[in-house]
Amino acid sequence: MKKTAAIFHGLGGSKKSYWIPWLKTELEKRMYNVWTPSLSECAGFDDLDTWVDEVTTRSSCRNYDLMIGHSAGGSLVLRLLSRNEYTVRHAISVAGFIKPLFDKQLYDLAYPAGFCVNTIKTNCDKLTFFHSDNDPWSCGYEQGDFMRQTLGGTLVVITGEGHFGSTAMKQPYPIFPLLLHHCLLDQYDVVPKDINSIIDDNK
Repeated sequence: MKKTAAIFHGLGGSKKSYWIPWLKTELEKRMYNVWTPSLSECAGFDDLDTWVDEVTTRSSCRNYDLMIGHSAGGSLVLRLLSRNEYTVRHAISVAGFIKPLFDKQLYDLAYPAGFCVNTIKTNCDKLTFFHSDNDPWSCGYEQGDFMRQTLGGTLVVITGEGHFGSTAMKQPYPIFPLLLHHCLLDQYDVVPKDINSIIDDNK
């Protein structure tokens, strides 16, 4: 039986943005049924409910093995998991944010309206947050550390990787092997000694 996955793009993006097509293909090779919707234009953090409504309307799946979001797509994943109708084994946020960008109250541990820490924890077995130490839009490791502190999970901080894909920053980021690595770890009770042999089809 195929596993289910959903990959959500960020603001101004689409299902063709950056590493999303590559990751979709790699997961499909490994017997995942992957949904990568192109969502409507969303002006910012306060409009996430528009995306929540679109996802709820367009997909009948409510129980995923993987949910992955880039930038605002990561916020979307957490917003979906704040609703009791969605569950996931592993949620991954890449350069995501939970506090409004440039918010001076970033370290106020009260979550914004629309997010529920306890519900997210109940509906998600595992959380992973990917961040770079030089993100240009305040989606850096501070946001990831805030989410890790309040939600638990694993924080992965990588040096010099920007926003893991950005047109404005001329960062095409067409592939993301480390992200695939973390997606595939759930398939094994014991991590293989040479995980690269699993990730790289050419080996």
